[in-house]
Amino acid sequence: MTTPPRAKRFRLRPEEGALKRRAQNVLPEDEVDDGFGDRVFPTAAGTAEGTDDPELAAIRDEGLSARQLRTARRVAQKNGLSFTSDFDAVRQLRKRGIDPFQPSALLKIVDGRQSTDEVHLPQKVPDTPVPAPLTEAERASEILEIQRDIVRRRRRRLMMLFARLAVLVFLPTLIAGIYYFRIATPLYATHSEFVIQQSENPAAGIASMFRGTQFATAQDSIAVQSYLQSRDAMMRLDQDHGFRAHFSQPLIDPLTRLEPDATNEEVYRLYRKMVKISYDPTEGIVKMEVVAADPETSKRFAEALIGYAEEQVDQLSARLRENQMKDALAGYQEAERRVLEAQARVQTLQEEMGVLDPLTESNALMGQISSFEIELQKKRLELEQLLDNPRPNQARVDGVRGDIERLERLITQLRSQLTQGGDSSASLAQVMGQLRIAEAELETRQMLLAQAVQQLETARLEANRQTRYLETSVSPVAPDEPAYPRAFENTLLAFLLFSGIYLMLSITASILREQATT
Repeated sequence: MTTPPRAKRFRLRPEEGALKRRAQNVLPEDEVDDGFGDRVFPTAAGTAEGTDDPELAAIRDEGLSARQLRTARRVAQKNGLSFTSDFDAVRQLRKRGIDPFQPSALLKIVDGRQSTDEVHLPQKVPDTPVPAPLTEAERASEILEIQRDIVRRRRRRLMMLFARLAVLVFLPTLIAGIYYFRIATPLYATHSEFVIQQSENPAAGIASMFRGTQFATAQDSIAVQSYLQSRDAMMRLDQDHGFRAHFSQPLIDPLTRLEPDATNEEVYRLYRKMVKISYDPTEGIVKMEVVAADPETSKRFAEALIGYAEEQVDQLSARLRENQMKDALAGYQEAERRVLEAQARVQTLQEEMGVLDPLTESNALMGQISSFEIELQKKRLELEQLLDNPRPNQARVDGVRGDIERLERLITQLRSQLTQGGDSSASLAQVMGQLRIAEAELETRQMLLAQAVQQLETARLEANRQTRYLETSVSPVAPDEPAYPRAFENTLLAFLLFSGIYLMLSITASILREQATT
């Protein structure tokens, strides 16, 4: 059954014709509607009727419609022509070689691409015959054909959708699944947990409130975690147990295997993937997972890293203890040296002065002076008694006076020993002053030595209190089943990832297409 012309015209999509006309910026003649219909303005046509110009009469005899005449008038106005009527506008346009009734000619005029040498004579448009109305069978056939065309379009769009999904989602997911299920090397993971403890020495004050909690060792735990994740730990593990050589074996899959000439940065990136360390601040526990191609190697790596962590904890606490003990010990040694110097000075003064105890010496001299003064008083009383006689015995008087003089000289000599001393020796007062100063300095140094001893003991207790040690709560045990790769989880993750990328690309393309068509 052949489709009549009207049916073919009926199947054209309206948006295609509209887009074509919008691109040309010109509407077909039979679709132009200026709002006046077939109404003829008498002022525009009357001028032509009242003239005897044969050209105008010939144009009037062509039977142009009022819509065509208005179109000719607009084209003449756009070209800057002066005319007296619509027929005159058609005549002047034809003289310039412009056919106002051809859409292609109008488009060339608007774009400025019309050549002045081209001449297009107007042709009379024949009347379009009115098509016959469709019968019920033809109408049903056209509707069925439209429905089939809609179904074909939907199927084509659906096939294109499945093709895009297959290329952008299913195929990458299939490749990822093949890798995880068939190519990826099975890797074994060893789990271990350890905690950093502090010694339980008694302490007073606010610091004792946090003893035994995770807050007391939080900084040490974070420091150990950072060390185990550092390049230093990686290089030490490589030197001691061959981390690089283990992951450079041919049995490792290409995406995980290290090249023989791999740089330290590449080895470190793989180390960060294979050694996973986390710190739980609520419990203060450091959790570690070490992955390797065989169980024994994984266990050996984990034990080595725990040993490195113990050494790091010991270094942190040992340095703190050394700093505390160093200052206290230096203070004690300085105080002890000063005490010895003070004792030596006292001994030197005693040897130089020839006085063991200046207080005892002064007490002895004062006793002698007191006894001689009493004896002097007796002699003076005896002299006064002798002088009271009218005729005293001169010999006895002279003897008593001699005794008084000798006693006075002796007392004066003894007193000079206390204050002035002799020609070559210092006085007892000077000796006593120097010895007292030396003894006072000795007592001060002894008191400072006692304080230094107390500070040293306090520093020792504080150093013991600052002692940290690593306690392994979960020891490394070699696994008997591989933990990686997690084929199903990774494949599902790859599917979700590629689906999200496709969705974002589709939304972006739809937005751009909508913006381009508006």
